[in-house]
Amino acid sequence: QVQLVESGGGSVQAGGSLRLSCAASSYTLRNRCMGWFRQGPGKEREGIAAIGTDGRTRYADSVKGRFTISKDDAVNTLYLQMNTLKPDDTAIYYCAAREYWQCTVVVRVTDYVYWGQGTQVTVSS
Repeated sequence: QVQLVESGGGSVQAGGSLRLSCAASSYTLRNRCMGWFRQGPGKEREGIAAIGTDGRTRYADSVKGRFTISKDDAVNTLYLQMNTLKPDDTAIYYCAAREYWQCTVVVRVTDYVYWGQGTQVTVSS
């Protein structure tokens, strides 16, 4: 059973930074593609970043150049460094895991099986 627990959300002013963490059950990051998703008010959940077991990363255009996904296999933790935050980044952020080690080019909700409970990020102008 894969368990995922996000933390690090909060409130920040536009232009600020936050780092989200996702604690995963043992060996999850070594065996599976991992992704970050978000769901803003009144919006559908969208994939924003993914990282495979080989360390290759993918990003949605909306966050490319501002967000960085990374992982530390030794402590079973996935990260999302978010810089230059905008009010449009306000959302609940989720980490998720695929059944497979490889990530798809496009980060799609339907490709991920295991989900955390989410952490709220609020960006004020």
